[in-house]
Amino acid sequence: MDSAEAIVRSIRAASLDAGFPAPEPDAARHVIGLGLNEAMACLFPDADVVARQRLSERYRHHYLSASEEGIHLFEGARKMISDLHDAGYLLAVATGKGRSGLDSVMRRAEMGPYFHSTRCADECFSKPHPAMLLELMQELGTIPERTLMIGDTTHDLQMAKNAGVASVALAHGAHPRENLEPLAPLACLNDFIELRTWFERDAHG
Repeated sequence: MDSAEAIVRSIRAASLDAGFPAPEPDAARHVIGLGLNEAMACLFPDADVVARQRLSERYRHHYLSASEEGIHLFEGARKMISDLHDAGYLLAVATGKGRSGLDSVMRRAEMGPYFHSTRCADECFSKPHPAMLLELMQELGTIPERTLMIGDTTHDLQMAKNAGVASVALAHGAHPRENLEPLAPLACLNDFIELRTWFERDAHG
């Protein structure tokens, strides 16, 4: 889902609501993929527990409002995910979103039926800790050698490394190519169109 700009706007709006200077957009983009508590701690290290709770509450308000207005899928995403599902792949989501946020956007995008399992940051350790991937693999009965993490943040790719899982990076999302490539994904692709070509040419099993 093309949610990066909505996340950045929600972080900046929440900071102003809570009486903090709005972080620069690049700083807000950097924490995309982390759990909300970890993101707020990174952006506002001097905020106390009460202030971080206020920041998180206002972020949820703004992000859920944005999702109601519509957060769109990247071009080619629905077709690719549908085809992988129909081909028998086990598909899962590991996200820095909370459960309510994920359920909301999945419902509005009508994507829930394609996925066999999901993990959210309020249910598990935040990325880049490997727990989300480890739990998903255990639940779905697979192993690292037969698992691929597709992500658009350095937190995604580092989580994959920590779980012993290969990764593919998409550079059209939250973090730029120059930050993704040093984490040595199998490929760093521009969009889902290139990802489809990569699967057809290079993915096995």
